[in-house]
Amino acid sequence: MNLVFELPQKIRDEIELTGGESIYYAVPIDIGAGGNWSTDSFCVVTTDKLYTFIDGEKISHEINELTKATAEAGVGGGMLVVKKGGEDVLVAHYSSAHMSRYAYIARGINILISGRYEKVESPEYEKMCPHCGRVIPGTKTCPHCSGNGGFFKILGKTIRPYKKDLAWISFLMVMVAVTTLLNPEVQKRLINDVLEKNGSLRTALVFLILMFTLSVAIVLINIGKSIATAKLGSKLSADLRRDLFEKCQRLPLSFINERRPGELLNRITDDTRFVAEFTSDVFCNLFAVFFIFIWDVFYMLVLDWKLALLTFTVVPPVTFFMLYLRKTISRVFRVQNKKNDDVASDLQDVISGMRIVKSYGKEEQEAERFKVLSGQFADIQKRNERFWGMFDFVLSFCMGLGVVIVVYFGGSEVIAEKMSYGELYQFIAYTLLLFQYVGWLGRLPRELSKLKSSLERIYDVLSQEAPEEDPGKVRDINIKGEITFDHATFGYKSYQPVIEDINAVIKPGEMIGIVGASGAGKSTLINLLMRLYETDDGSILVDGVDMKDISRKSYHSQLGVVLQETFLFSGTIIDNIRFSKPDASVDEIIHAAKLANAHTFISKLPDGYNTYVGEKGHTLSGGERQRIAIARAILTDPKILILDEATASLDTESEFMIQKALDRLTSNKTTFAIAHRLSTLKNADRIMVIDDHKIAEIGTHAELLAKKGIYYSLCAAQNLS
Repeated sequence: MNLVFELPQKIRDEIELTGGESIYYAVPIDIGAGGNWSTDSFCVVTTDKLYTFIDGEKISHEINELTKATAEAGVGGGMLVVKKGGEDVLVAHYSSAHMSRYAYIARGINILISGRYEKVESPEYEKMCPHCGRVIPGTKTCPHCSGNGGFFKILGKTIRPYKKDLAWISFLMVMVAVTTLLNPEVQKRLINDVLEKNGSLRTALVFLILMFTLSVAIVLINIGKSIATAKLGSKLSADLRRDLFEKCQRLPLSFINERRPGELLNRITDDTRFVAEFTSDVFCNLFAVFFIFIWDVFYMLVLDWKLALLTFTVVPPVTFFMLYLRKTISRVFRVQNKKNDDVASDLQDVISGMRIVKSYGKEEQEAERFKVLSGQFADIQKRNERFWGMFDFVLSFCMGLGVVIVVYFGGSEVIAEKMSYGELYQFIAYTLLLFQYVGWLGRLPRELSKLKSSLERIYDVLSQEAPEEDPGKVRDINIKGEITFDHATFGYKSYQPVIEDINAVIKPGEMIGIVGASGAGKSTLINLLMRLYETDDGSILVDGVDMKDISRKSYHSQLGVVLQETFLFSGTIIDNIRFSKPDASVDEIIHAAKLANAHTFISKLPDGYNTYVGEKGHTLSGGERQRIAIARAILTDPKILILDEATASLDTESEFMIQKALDRLTSNKTTFAIAHRLSTLKNADRIMVIDDHKIAEIGTHAELLAKKGIYYSLCAAQNLS
């Protein structure tokens, strides 16, 4: 999202930049004095000053005189307010179009107030193009204005790798076209030279054999074409699915979390399937259709140009009708696809949460809710099909009218002996061929609109910028375990920090307990340590190296994670343990399971380590799933270990077994453990208390109790001393 707009020269001249001072942010103010719409009004932030230029009036504030900046949301807009001299000062009033922008600006001003000259960058894409006003379909730049997008460019980019397949299919299409166009000519000769003139049986046989040969050739060529197009379609769909899945793997969690699972699933399956079907069934036929269409028109004009022009009079109304409904066609498919996403997402949610649905006896309620949603989708489909029924009726009527014109006026010319019977038959054959392909082209907008919708949804994912590592910058390291938080700040929206200005040094092998109220930022801190997200400000150092400069593969290979909500994949127990180290031997897996106190219960299962566990491992108990997760973590012998409520919600025996396994796992490893049950952290080397998104206290259990602060209050609430 753009935070530095181009300023009018008049405003630039009024900004007084001193040595070393530069403009950090420049954003329009679209609501002026009195609530009226304003143009050429701007809010400008430099390293030292905050300026507003509203309807020709300039106001400035020194950054060092401010104590806080806030972007306050309202109805249909918001206000940028700063605190100066203990009083709130309204700086700018803006519409909802700039609300996110000003939230970033407020965050940037607060960083400058703190004395740090760090510039806030917005990773969000613009939703509307500032030049043409079109909605930007999830890409960084507008495809219409950048010259990098557009429907036909995207289609060309999609099919370009398959040029050889397309060339072969195009050749087959030309052969189909040639044989199709020759047939009426042979039939005309048969009628004129044999039937009308009482020609010889030998001549008739020659024409019949030629017609039969052309018909067999058309069938054989079409079989070859069908095989070639099916092969192309399967290759294209497989490649698109692979690219989409790989891109989803590389994209940050923030992108995945903003999309519903059913929506992404439909893009990977349904949309890629339709693109492949369009390419094989429609795109590959386009060349032949246009080839036949052009030569068909040429032959009709040669045969009888006056009759041909009369026949063509039905084509302009059909063309106008198709162009007039083009936007409506695009809209109906977008609506249908969106509702299809809703149905798929709801179905996936219910199936994934079937245990909860059955536990509360809500089967009928969920069935009714899905019935309503499915009914809405069916209504949209029925409405769309009614629309296409009317569309096809108009096309068929116009084309039927064209045939009537040919039969009437052509028959009149035959009676007047200006045209032979064979020529009339040939002209009617070419007319039917013409209208057949006009009908095919009439249905093309429907297919193109579905294709456009599918390609937009596919390239909405493929065009996202995945964080890529620079091989020349990142490096592999052997982690010893020292972790340094250096002013680490992060928010899922960077203008709204969840943790802010975290500073701490963790020694190698040290166990750190993390406690705090819900929503304080504990899990977010863990997410940063797992490199699910990167810091917005500040940094996290591992053995003195910025985490961003360590290759992800190297870092994650030395990281172990045991979460409260243990996730097991559908598959065998041995596959789930081996997930963290695919090349692990059976002996290594069994050793890890023994250390995790999992070997005994696994050995008692009918299929042992080859026992199949269902979705998320619900065929096992909570304690058993947790021990398998610990074995998975032990297998890599991690240098950094993260435990997020690893023993929560377990019975006493399971907790005892898991605690023993964790004691083995955490030995000589830098460990971060989140726990609401504070008794599990009494033996931690230090305990970090997160409050109000910052480190409020840090120290040993005894030291924090002696302070009688937040940790003391938490312990008192749990009767722990």
